[in-house]
Amino acid sequence: MNLTLIARPPFNFLSVVQSHGWIQLAPFRFDENSGSLYYVDRLADGRVVEYRITGSSNGVKVQTPSLNKSERNEVKEKVSWMLGLDQDFSSFYKAVSKEPKLRTAKKFARGRVLRSPTFFEDVVKTILTTNTLWAATKRMNLNLIASFGDPLADSDSKAFPTPDRIAASNDKVLRETVRVGYRAPALYELAVRVASGELNLESYKTSSLPTLDLRKELMKIKGVGPYAAANLLMILGRHDFIPIDSWALKVVSNEWYRGKPVTPKQVEKRFEKWGEYKGLAYWFWDWDLKYS
Repeated sequence: MNLTLIARPPFNFLSVVQSHGWIQLAPFRFDENSGSLYYVDRLADGRVVEYRITGSSNGVKVQTPSLNKSERNEVKEKVSWMLGLDQDFSSFYKAVSKEPKLRTAKKFARGRVLRSPTFFEDVVKTILTTNTLWAATKRMNLNLIASFGDPLADSDSKAFPTPDRIAASNDKVLRETVRVGYRAPALYELAVRVASGELNLESYKTSSLPTLDLRKELMKIKGVGPYAAANLLMILGRHDFIPIDSWALKVVSNEWYRGKPVTPKQVEKRFEKWGEYKGLAYWFWDWDLKYS
């Protein structure tokens, strides 16, 4: 089955797909030769399907197995969210139009960041990026999917685990079998809270809370500190904060301080003039990576 989804212009499919490392985290898979993004998803009715998403002249095309009406609507809604098809960055482009380091932002329709279908998945993956190497993040994510994900028929691939599946386990299994280390209690508590209905993470996608208040809510989640909260706000389309990690400290140091150690405050200061677009300006800055 082929679905066609229209994006708010300007839109560049590859700019979204390559916006950050999520394309390297299963159940995402990207085929560079065909320019296709694949994703294995568990639908609301329990069916596990794979999407093949490619760019089109005014949006994207989605190839799936045959779907009923309810499933089609679900897939359209999820893919639209994943790629931010309805997002408007015209104000951002206007704000940065005279900045040489952001001069290609509008040309390549930068601004959207690749998102998972559920905010639960994005929160879990963000927690898996904290205080570790990227290779370890990928390993932990694969282990989590292998342990708790529902399988795709006639394939070795699995969907990302539901909160219920993780909540039915315990933090000991997460620590010793999935090997997520100190993150085990945080991930288990998150899954239990979401599975029980105590925490409605998906409602954050459409929250009307001011960004500062939404940030406070995110930081109430065990395992979510300032870096993780800023990363999640970016995913939610709130760009007031910079996800400052070791990479941010390194590139800012090389860009402005000749490789000398810098503090998070110095990173913030370099982008404070962009106000509500600070996160976007940082994310899509044309970094000199020669020494990074």
